[in-house]
Amino acid sequence: MEIEVGEYKLRPWHIDDVPALTKHANNKRIADNLRDIFPHPYTEKDAREWIQSNHGAERFTDFVIATKSEAIGSIGAHIGPDIHRYSAEVGYWIGESYWNKGVMTSVLKAFSQYAFDKLGMVRLYATVFEWNPASARVLEKAGYSMEGRLRKYVTKNGRIADALLYALVKEDAE
Repeated sequence: MEIEVGEYKLRPWHIDDVPALTKHANNKRIADNLRDIFPHPYTEKDAREWIQSNHGAERFTDFVIATKSEAIGSIGAHIGPDIHRYSAEVGYWIGESYWNKGVMTSVLKAFSQYAFDKLGMVRLYATVFEWNPASARVLEKAGYSMEGRLRKYVTKNGRIADALLYALVKEDAE
């Protein structure tokens, strides 16, 4: 499964992505805006474990964002269980050298369409730490709407903070 996004591509992870993944993911500014499960420093061991965890999935929900020559980021969805089975939480990151170039907005739009069309999702959502307006802008430019502020929702690096909840429902994306 591959999705063309201009000069970029969403594709499965490969073990030969380890060096590029390690290079781009080993950035405190990225880790500071993701869940604690995303380690810093980010080592080759972390990269190998992440790539291996993506093999054999029932539904293809995690993609590498790649140029023609290397992996530069990741986007994926965690599909909800039980009554939330048609909703998915979207998460993403991209190497700092690709920030503020519109890449992530284009990737998120393409991924969202894939999630609606191929994964059967009806609702996609993401939470953004209050100190990350760039990620909020990405979501807004991709058609997501802010649904609310989750007060004192996250604890990151010893700091308790709000998160902003954004969502896109299928009929609004069509």
